Amino acid sequence: MQFRHEHKHYINYLDYLILRSKLRAVMQPDVNTNEDGEYHIRSLYFDNYRDVALQDKISGINRREKFRIRCYNKDFEFINLEKKSKINGLCAKIKAEIAKSQVEAILAHDTKWMATSTEPLIVELYSKMKSGQLQPKTIVDYNREAFVYRPGNVRVTIDRDIRTGLFRTDLFNPDLPTIATGDQQMLLEVKYDNFIPEVIANLIQLDGRRQTAFSKYAASRIYS
Repeated sequence: MQFRHEHKHYINYLDYLILRSKLRAVMQPDVNTNEDGEYHIRSLYFDNYRDVALQDKISGINRREKFRIRCYNKDFEFINLEKKSKINGLCAKIKAEIAKSQVEAILAHDTKWMATSTEPLIVELYSKMKSGQLQPKTIVDYNREAFVYRPGNVRVTIDRDIRTGLFRTDLFNPDLPTIATGDQQMLLEVKYDNFIPEVIANLIQLDGRRQTAFSKYAASRIYS
């Protein structure tokens, strides 16, 4: 598992316009972007009855993890199960494809099949659903613009219109009602391996913009 640096900053609309112009000049757009230069992300997060994932995030626990199921542009033919880990400020993510029918089974509380899956991440989620009582908890929707830069394996994303499905877990409902998650500033995320090239560091320099520990999952749980 490759651990990476991850920094987040709130930005306003003017920041966004300036940054987008600079990013487009220096970095390459993510291959998943559409003709408008963005894509839609929907994630279904897991937690237990004690909200351990939420509480670990709020408390700033140095070693924590969360599971989610993610799809893009409301295309339910390609779905990922992901585990995101954070240790001493560094982040890592592992993922595995999961079929729509398998997700539907999980949502219907049919999980026995997970124990014999050939995919280790599915088996791990099953184990933690049993031992830690993880269960589907809430949905988060947002739009993302993403840019990549090969040296340093840098990825810069701008997320906006972050919304929550409240108490809903019906991931495949294209008409899922959602509401905005509080403060609707945009979120700039910068991820890289061992170093960030100077050209990128200078490009994303934002005077007066504070780094934040914002979590889209935590923000969505304000309402549930």
